[in-house]
Amino acid sequence: MGIKSFQGRRAEPEKVQSAPISVSDYMATDLITFREDQTIFEVMELLMKHRISGGCVVNDKNELLGVISEGDCIKHISDSRYYNMPMEDYTVKNRMTCNVESIDPDMNVLDAAKKFIEHKFRRFPICKDGKLIGLISQRDVLRAAINLKGQNWHI
Repeated sequence: MGIKSFQGRRAEPEKVQSAPISVSDYMATDLITFREDQTIFEVMELLMKHRISGGCVVNDKNELLGVISEGDCIKHISDSRYYNMPMEDYTVKNRMTCNVESIDPDMNVLDAAKKFIEHKFRRFPICKDGKLIGLISQRDVLRAAINLKGQNWHI
């Protein structure tokens, strides 16, 4: 008499769906952008209206030219008062930060976290083929970390 197995046929193990981990999975794409010829007052009004701390400056082809932030606007207010200059005449072109570092949309979001630490920026523009396609913030990276919780962090 042989030994019989009472163990039934085993089901195929379920494949665990891995969470999205690239910057493009977490970046914002509905962006408030600015033009070089806008006034600083227009920028301040839009920043307040949309409750954002800054935004990308683009041209008509949606190519990234720079970034304008609350800090740039505050510096303008301070300089205008100190040097007794008119505030109305200044445009984004005079106050924006140029030579902005952007991130590739395919970068791992955890590598993006390291870039935030190294550069102490609050946000990075995301460009593809020279065009602005999104923006990733520190908050987006935190959201990604929560979504990746319990998974292999070295993916």
